[in-house]
Amino acid sequence: MTTQPEQPTRGSGQDEPDAARRIAQPASTPEGLRAALALVAPDALPAFDAERAAALKQAREQVNAAPMRRFVGQWAVYVAIERHPERAARLRALEARSAEVDEIGEAREIAAEIGHILDEACAEAGIDNRRGAA
Repeated sequence: MTTQPEQPTRGSGQDEPDAARRIAQPASTPEGLRAALALVAPDALPAFDAERAAALKQAREQVNAAPMRRFVGQWAVYVAIERHPERAARLRALEARSAEVDEIGEAREIAAEIGHILDEACAEAGIDNRRGAA
């Protein structure tokens, strides 16, 4: 799963133009996450649906729920990032900058900030990122 292109701003008439995209973190279920994606990142729905189908197939073949748990965890973090437009934009900017940076100190700063964003998103999604499990 990769970061999707920036979504168009949906003005709400409030001081913050992206306030309409702010929703509560949904339940970590495929249905809850898909509904949230439809609001905050509709362009990600085809990837979500394709990855969900692949995870279901793999879970059935392996008779194991781990592929679905991994799928739900990854998309819960994605939604946690995308429901904060400024955080999503900052992550995309950091990802782009990391591909261009030559100085090790700056690369470390970028990596640390990306890590902080992911830590916040994991916490909001209810994922203990110290174990890396959903």
